[in-house]
Amino acid sequence: MKIKDLRELTIEELTNKRREIKHEMLHLRVQQVSGQLENPARLYLLRKDVARIETLLTERAKAAPAKPAAAKKPVATKPTAPTKAPAKKTKKAA
Repeated sequence: MKIKDLRELTIEELTNKRREIKHEMLHLRVQQVSGQLENPARLYLLRKDVARIETLLTERAKAAPAKPAAAKKPVATKPTAPTKAPAKKTKKAA
């Protein structure tokens, strides 16, 4: 599938397409193990399609507007007293 065609799809359609391709890849791998796979290059092409889809999903996730950090209230923490390290145990001479 061409990247131009994939860019026109929505996020939901992309995730569904990725699920379908991975399902098809599973069936092709089963055929490959059993020696019935007629077109081994198909696995390679599907793997590339999944990578294209995941790239688009990542791009869209990064392009989504981030929530402002100022909306969170700062949490006050209590100062803690320094703790002493436990004493090392030494072996007694016999």
